Amino acid sequence: MEERIETNELLERLPPHLKQYIKPQDYDQYTPINQAVWRYVMRKNVDYLSQVAHESYLDGLRKTGISIDTIPSMYGMNRILKEIGWAAVAVDGFIPPNAFMEFQAYKVLVIASDIRQLENIEYTPAPDIIHEGAGHAPIIASPDYAEYLRRFGEIGAKAISSAHDMEMYEAVRELSILKEADGISETIIKAAEERVEELQHKKVEPSEIALIRNLHWWTVEYGLVGTVEKPKIYGAGLLSSIGESTWCMKDKVKKIPYSIDAAYQEFDITKPQPQLYVTPDFAYLQEVLEEFANTMAIRKGGWRGLKKLINSKQIGTIELSTGLQVSGHFSRMIQNEDNEVVYFETEGETALAYREKEVIGHGISRHTNGFRSPLGKLKKINLAIENMGPRDLQAYSFYDGKPIAFEFESGITVEGLNVTGMRNLRGELMLIQFTNCTVTYKDEVLFTPEMGDFDMAVGKEIVSAFTGAADYLSFPISLHKLSDTKTNRSNLSEKEIKLNNFYKQIRLLRNKEEHKSFEEKLPELKNIFETLENDYPKDWLLPLEIFELVASENSTFSEKVLKYLLALKKERPNVAHLIDDGLLLIEKNTKQVSN
Repeated sequence: MEERIETNELLERLPPHLKQYIKPQDYDQYTPINQAVWRYVMRKNVDYLSQVAHESYLDGLRKTGISIDTIPSMYGMNRILKEIGWAAVAVDGFIPPNAFMEFQAYKVLVIASDIRQLENIEYTPAPDIIHEGAGHAPIIASPDYAEYLRRFGEIGAKAISSAHDMEMYEAVRELSILKEADGISETIIKAAEERVEELQHKKVEPSEIALIRNLHWWTVEYGLVGTVEKPKIYGAGLLSSIGESTWCMKDKVKKIPYSIDAAYQEFDITKPQPQLYVTPDFAYLQEVLEEFANTMAIRKGGWRGLKKLINSKQIGTIELSTGLQVSGHFSRMIQNEDNEVVYFETEGETALAYREKEVIGHGISRHTNGFRSPLGKLKKINLAIENMGPRDLQAYSFYDGKPIAFEFESGITVEGLNVTGMRNLRGELMLIQFTNCTVTYKDEVLFTPEMGDFDMAVGKEIVSAFTGAADYLSFPISLHKLSDTKTNRSNLSEKEIKLNNFYKQIRLLRNKEEHKSFEEKLPELKNIFETLENDYPKDWLLPLEIFELVASENSTFSEKVLKYLLALKKERPNVAHLIDDGLLLIEKNTKQVSN
């Protein structure tokens, strides 16, 4: 029977520049070992997290349809997430922070579809389906938390980044890919780690995206909720890490009441966190988020906001007091003695918008070579241009089709033929077009008639500044550059294929457990175990899965497998605790069955 693919209408609403990050999940890429890793982590997590996670976690697992035994299908998740108003997409590892946030704003969960290798079963710096699917997805079943996540995305998507942020993003992305790839030498990994460490310790003023990323880390990824004395886990990084979910509850990890101070607390993605923040409830997360948003350029605007955009060297937007929005690469500003912006410039393709919709006739085809305009009030005139009605304009000689010359308080002069004006919904002038126009400031000529028509933005001040275009359709998708670093896909050796086949056989035997007696399964189990002893002496998870099938039978074979696991603990002390945890789960389940 052909599987019916379920989608989610939220995905249809995504803008093109976000859709380019989406990739097929390619469910067939998951090997039997991958499935075993998922099952081990989920069984361990559900057993442990039922005691220490926020109450919405287990309920969320049920609501989001995430199975303990099987890696989730994106199609299945979308079908169920639709019921709580969310969707999910697969992506290739880390994506740029602003894009990640914007997905959240659209109520779409970004899921890195790769899964960690067996040797990184406790923790990986790379985003994977365990972290995203088993960490993020269940908690969004809590309405308060889901709204926090959406609002965080909405604000975070507008945060202005720096060139250093993009360097850091590429370095972390490369390191995460190398750590999960097969056959990469320790020398190469160490060099990548040193690059991340070097960038982390580089003294730079933190950008908005860096600060809000800190808030994201200490809440969405590594947050605790409740009291400092008795916290519960809700952060996805903790929920998806069998190592850190245990580590974080120890007294040696400092618990701090959550506040806006978390925005200024750096973190190291490659190490367990020495301190964590505890929020009293999810509603308080929103309070701190809004407090932080009040410090951002999107709400403060002004020269500081424009300076951030100039330093970012990326597409950004300023909004003027008239509501006119200018989007492009900002390159220059002139300030008066009070630091107010009296003139700005962009370079290259620029678009104008109003209320996030491009102003007709003012896209990048008209403003191919940038945009520039003076701001502020006119000299010796108390009334700002934007507040002038038709009679006021006539009084100050603003006639369509007539030449005019005027001077701003800053000393910038404009002289040309007034063609027409464009008003906003409040009836205020927000754009005036001139031909044969010259704009000067002191001894500098800022605009000449040879440069074409002069479109002057009208506004007393910059009220908002944020990253990205006001209208995302104004610019081609190619300007939202995808990373050149791609996730590695390795080919399995014959020996690895054989081991995966053994995992598959055990999986099938477990699934058919009710239909096969112990005596019927025993020959196949013995054969697999014998090969495992001889050819795969370092593998610990498969013998654990074999023991799970025979533990309830007090047989010679079950004793043999148990002895093998106990000996393996001594030979491989680094995985001894994982074997112990697995044996403890088996013991619990065996008791439950016998009772």
